[in-house]
Amino acid sequence: MTNTTRRLILAAGLALAAAPAFAAQTAAPKLSAEDQALVDKATAYIQTLGSAKGRFIQTDARGTQTQGTFYLQRPGKARFAYDGPNGLLVVSNGSSVNISDPRLKTFESYPLSRTPLVLLLAREVRLDRGVTITGVRKLADGFSIQAVDAKKETRGRIELNFSSGPDLVGWTVTDAKGAETRVRLVDFEKTSGLDPKLFVLNDPRRRVGKP
Repeated sequence: MTNTTRRLILAAGLALAAAPAFAAQTAAPKLSAEDQALVDKATAYIQTLGSAKGRFIQTDARGTQTQGTFYLQRPGKARFAYDGPNGLLVVSNGSSVNISDPRLKTFESYPLSRTPLVLLLAREVRLDRGVTITGVRKLADGFSIQAVDAKKETRGRIELNFSSGPDLVGWTVTDAKGAETRVRLVDFEKTSGLDPKLFVLNDPRRRVGKP
């Protein structure tokens, strides 16, 4: 995998399982009643989120920006289509997250349960199970929640950003080396009737009749 491709994948917060582990994880702090209320608010929002679409703007650790279109259909499904010339496709079909790079003619697959996307796409969102909340930050126009995988199967950490509404406005993924990649959602729109084909991504290198 090239550095460019890895940055794109990490940016969407989808493949942290492929990165080396942090040397150590600090113990989770005890949340205040106010912070816990924000976690509960975010959990309730995600749980009631059905289908949505919009645009995303991604900034990697070097300041390079890429953009694309996203679709979400809870539970389990998502699609991130990067604009050219990258043309990268990242698709969750409900059980696995598949990544296709048409320029490099590569295809990779990760279990959804081992990616940070499961925080958003799980049928039952429980931020008190499976993940460890390491902090809650209040922002001028909302709040953010920082989390790591409690089982340490997914490496790195993710910060989910919400408006005061709340609405999901983006996230920041930090890899094992401390490099941050930010994803900002724009034109976020709840919708319905998304085409099921949006969430199907097969290995383009495989052809009928070939193993």
